[in-house]
Amino acid sequence: MSILSSFIKEYNDKFIQKEEEFEKGITGDIKRVRAKLLDSKFLPSIQLRNILDKQIRRARYPMEVAITGQFSSGKSTFLNALLSKNILPTGITPVTSKVNFINYGEEYKLKITYYSGAQEYAPIEAIADFTDQRKNEMSEIKYLTLYAPMDILKDISFVDTPGLNSQSQSDTDTTRRVLRDVGGIIWLTLIDNAGKMSEAQVLEEYMEHFKNKSLCVLNQKDKFTKEQIETTTKYISEKFDKYFAEVVPISAKMALESRAAHSDILIHDEYEKFIKKFKEDLRVNDVKSLNFFEKDFNEYKRKVQKIQETDSTDNTKLLEESNILKVLDFIENTIRPQAQESKEYAIKKDLRGICDILIKEYETIIAVYDSLISILKNAQDDVLESFDDIHKRYSKELFSVYNSLEVIMEKMAHETYKNIKKQKASRFERKNGFLKKDSFEKIEYETYWIDSDNVYKVLFYDDQTIDKMFKRAIKELKQVELDTNEAYRNVYRNIKQKIHRWQEPYEQLKKHREIASDMEFSSTRHFAAKVYENVLKSFHRAILENISALRKKFAYFNGALSYSYIQTTQATIAHFEQQIAESVQLYEKEPTKFSIYHPREDEILTKLKANFGFEKIEDFLTSKRNYLFKISQYSKNQYIEINKDRIKFVESKKLEYLEKIEDIKAIKEDI
Repeated sequence: MSILSSFIKEYNDKFIQKEEEFEKGITGDIKRVRAKLLDSKFLPSIQLRNILDKQIRRARYPMEVAITGQFSSGKSTFLNALLSKNILPTGITPVTSKVNFINYGEEYKLKITYYSGAQEYAPIEAIADFTDQRKNEMSEIKYLTLYAPMDILKDISFVDTPGLNSQSQSDTDTTRRVLRDVGGIIWLTLIDNAGKMSEAQVLEEYMEHFKNKSLCVLNQKDKFTKEQIETTTKYISEKFDKYFAEVVPISAKMALESRAAHSDILIHDEYEKFIKKFKEDLRVNDVKSLNFFEKDFNEYKRKVQKIQETDSTDNTKLLEESNILKVLDFIENTIRPQAQESKEYAIKKDLRGICDILIKEYETIIAVYDSLISILKNAQDDVLESFDDIHKRYSKELFSVYNSLEVIMEKMAHETYKNIKKQKASRFERKNGFLKKDSFEKIEYETYWIDSDNVYKVLFYDDQTIDKMFKRAIKELKQVELDTNEAYRNVYRNIKQKIHRWQEPYEQLKKHREIASDMEFSSTRHFAAKVYENVLKSFHRAILENISALRKKFAYFNGALSYSYIQTTQATIAHFEQQIAESVQLYEKEPTKFSIYHPREDEILTKLKANFGFEKIEDFLTSKRNYLFKISQYSKNQYIEINKDRIKFVESKKLEYLEKIEDIKAIKEDI
């Protein structure tokens, strides 16, 4: 049993497909969609894989909170307070510009990204060198990214924007885009500057649509009395109600002093210094034990203990007075839920958009097959009419050949009839004599003979009239054959021309969007390039088959016409000479009962035609259901079957993409 159980488990692990399980939440939802869209049946592109991976990173990316306002409102000090560390330089002139993204990183560093796409790294202390727009080289910088190993940055990414009254329109435009895309906005202004006309105009232009995610922070409350702060806060709350969900007065300076001196922050700073030195010592020393580290570790423990023992009452009071905790509370309880919901909505909207793009690209491919199907369907009536036209047109020409042959037969018959000549003959008739003695009486009569030498001379030897007439008829028949063959080839050429016009643009077909499948479009281009093998070859083979059948039939009749007409004439004359001879014998036996046979011209014509096999020739050349008609009908039926088969084949290709569209629509509906 254990062996059987082992076998079943191994079989299930190898052959039974298990449904992949995904984590709950937006990241799991993206992974589920990703797994479906990257199914091998869609032949997914690298670009699609990358954009779906980007959506996963986007879902995991910390919530973005923009810090904005007009210049000289204390944004850098405020951000330093939120980060509990003096990272951003303060006191910079109003010409300071560039967006600063403040993200989590394992170490402090600054990344400079240029408009050219180039990137470089610098120490974090050098940030002031890259924010003064008065320097010419600053115009080449697109944005700055500041990395810091701070826990708050694991959940929140801050975006320090240029002021909306920046001297650079491009920086103002950048700020506008940032405000639209971030999860939350903190508008920072000075208490004594709040509500001024210039600020009201800026708010009306840029902040009207962001109330639910916006907080107005009135900085430098430490410079005003409690009553002044309350009055200004109430005034701003009422006046700018349509721009902000809440108004909070703070002191960024007090907040920075208190948070920078907070025990947790101080301990974290000591930890960072301790870890940094430990890593450096490991790198430069030949380490065989950790004894070298004991002194530094004891020093670290001493400093932590001292921080923990320090009375933080004043610091806590200072933190509360700064009112910074209300800002953090707004970020956590108002911005975060909305930002998460907004992010999920945006991501799902983008995922549905990705599905729409893929569907649209598949529809582009389907249109390629649809246009070919349309050509094949629309061409059918023209092709069938062409076959009918071939029959109608060349039947007339065949009838003309028949008339020529009819004239030849009539001429041969007439000349033979002309040369039926009379001649004297005699017979002996028994007479009863006297005394019963028999006697014979000679009786003369007229009989006929055919001057075959003169017939041959007139018809065949003197000026070769009949020979020339036959050759002319054979030449006419050959020309009809060539013209008919060419007409059949033209039927194919017309089909080929229509399909080649279809083929030309689609051999160069390209996807419109990067995320579409390269292999699907390559396959479609390949189909277009191989349209002869896929579609035209069947038509071409059928046309060649029809031409071959016509050639064989024409070859047979060409052979029949080339048959020795002299021998045919000789056989005909011999036949009638025999008929005359037999009539003479009968006449001589019973003259009262029989007469001498004289061939009529129509009888000669009939016999000539019979000896010539003219009935088959007549059927081929004049019958309404002649061979050309039969070939034409066969060609039409054959074409209809091939066309139906090729349309079905192309539709099968189209169906593959219709099914994929339905699959993607189902994926989209599940998002």
